Amino acid sequence: MLGRLSTHVLDTSAGGPAKGVTWVLNRIEGSERVTIGSGFTNGDGRTDAPLLEGAAVKVGTYELVFQVADYFRGLGTKLSDPPFLDEIPLRFSIFDVDQNYHVPLLVSPYSYSTYRGS
Repeated sequence: MLGRLSTHVLDTSAGGPAKGVTWVLNRIEGSERVTIGSGFTNGDGRTDAPLLEGAAVKVGTYELVFQVADYFRGLGTKLSDPPFLDEIPLRFSIFDVDQNYHVPLLVSPYSYSTYRGS
């Protein structure tokens, strides 16, 4: 069995999925960030395909970066200048390539949380 990595973004201020959030997936290699994927969330706040799956899932440290200020500006949300939350980096590790890792982001203009799902 081979694992996979997925994500989704929920807008807790609107009570639903966050469509159109830009994300970037980096693999951390020493002190370097190597970008291995990027895109936008779909209408369900998810990606159209897993971020990693099968042989692409490797033990190591990763970082998902979400461009949340741009998302909220696109909705017409009044933000501080500069915005309290602009980019949200979530750093996590994959420690078993046979497991599924789901890294969701729950976000509003002034707070966020995450957890490990499956």
